[in-house]
Amino acid sequence: TIPGIIAPIGCGNYPNGTEEVYTIVREFASRNYIVTLTGCMAFDAALYKNEEGLGVFEEFHDRFDAGGVINIGSCVSNAHIHGAAIKVARIFAMRNIRANYEEIADYILNRVGACGVAWGAMSQKAASIATGFNRLGVPAVVGPHGSKYRRAFLGQPYRDEDWQMYDLRRGEEIRVEPAPQDLLVAAETLEEAIPLMAKLCFRPADTDRGRSIKLTHYIDLSLKYLGRLPDDWHLFVRTESDLPLAKKEELLKILEDEHGWKIDWKKKKILEGPIRGYDAAFNPTNVKRIFEQGPLPIGGGE
Repeated sequence: TIPGIIAPIGCGNYPNGTEEVYTIVREFASRNYIVTLTGCMAFDAALYKNEEGLGVFEEFHDRFDAGGVINIGSCVSNAHIHGAAIKVARIFAMRNIRANYEEIADYILNRVGACGVAWGAMSQKAASIATGFNRLGVPAVVGPHGSKYRRAFLGQPYRDEDWQMYDLRRGEEIRVEPAPQDLLVAAETLEEAIPLMAKLCFRPADTDRGRSIKLTHYIDLSLKYLGRLPDDWHLFVRTESDLPLAKKEELLKILEDEHGWKIDWKKKKILEGPIRGYDAAFNPTNVKRIFEQGPLPIGGGE
């Protein structure tokens, strides 16, 4: 399972120089994320080499697959990443792509674990690219300069009314975890940004295996760069099989002691605590019109 797609895009106005771009690309590619680069960030990532003298485009393969690092082209080539997301909805879920932007964006928002990062955004072009991805349901992280645009799309994870979705299979409304929590968010430092990118790859339709892998990286990156567990990791746990296998008992203990969850220790099962349980057939949508029309093909969940 691929944990997600990371898209470093945008200009070269980085807060602390070009090496941060290299760090982002190498960190995520080494964890089997697909990394797609465009514009300034694509060639800035190539300025550095590893211990063996290889740049990121030499160290990693160039296929759109786990662990791939792909130079898509110039800034305007972001349209190809945009198009790839649309093709996922068309190919895997058989969605109609003619005059159907709302439904395609809804599918991508709930199922396709992708996150853009415009770490050095400084032009109106970069801002418009990020906004275009937001419209399609793909979150973007910007660097500290990004706050100067005076725009952010931030979620409030503890407001229940903001996280109600329709389940097409059951025909009911359901409270879900904040995934993705934000659509456009500024990070002050690289150490803050990297775990945040991993977090913004969570989606409501994740399988338990996919969620476990995403949670593994989110927790690991937070420990590596911030020196602590994320404050909100428990919000993304629906069932015990969502937990990283290597840390399962440790995390179950934290859920019981710090968050008041009820655990059956003999079976190592969660009895009470999650926002919702895991349902492999969960078929989510935010669009009331689609809900009223009835079930659509599921397809395409990670």
